[in-house]
Amino acid sequence: MASSKSAQLRSRGMELLMQYKQERSVRLRNQLVRLNAGLVRKIAHRVSHQCAEPYEDLEQIGYIGLIRSIERFDPGQGCAFSSFAVPYIRGEMLHFLRDRGTTVKIPRRWQDLQKEGQKKQAELIRQYGRQPSDIEMAAAINVSVQEWRQVKLANKNRMPLSLDATVCHQIDSSITLGDTLPDIHYMMLQGLEEDRQ
Repeated sequence: MASSKSAQLRSRGMELLMQYKQERSVRLRNQLVRLNAGLVRKIAHRVSHQCAEPYEDLEQIGYIGLIRSIERFDPGQGCAFSSFAVPYIRGEMLHFLRDRGTTVKIPRRWQDLQKEGQKKQAELIRQYGRQPSDIEMAAAINVSVQEWRQVKLANKNRMPLSLDATVCHQIDSSITLGDTLPDIHYMMLQGLEEDRQ
């Protein structure tokens, strides 16, 4: 019974897609979106478990991919619409995640090592009752100590700091990160002033 209902839905979907190819109307497109919304929800659910973005945001982005796939699908090609639509839907979500990602791009291997390292670190903390050393962590995930330190440093420095970020509070003022950077022009003028005296 369920398979006959899904066959009817596929048949109805293909009819709408053929109709949409001939007569591109918003009404038909919206019907196709409603008919295939489950596909978007399923992919958004999977992707949301692999990132920190809310499910609802991914779902909304997925609908953009679904609309693009509806507009580009050719029923005469002979492939199932869902097979055609999935890469568009997932691709939109991944583009969204990439665009909202960090400014500093970290190699995929290091991202994977960071995730694995977090899991191993929790295990080692339970086992040792303390934070594991870099040597213990590197051994646990089978990398060199140098590579583990690079992974940690890369993840620590993912997001750039603002030069206006306060680094020190004093009694009457605060010092920003920009204040701590040397000003080459000022140093040159100061050197010339000292030479004159």
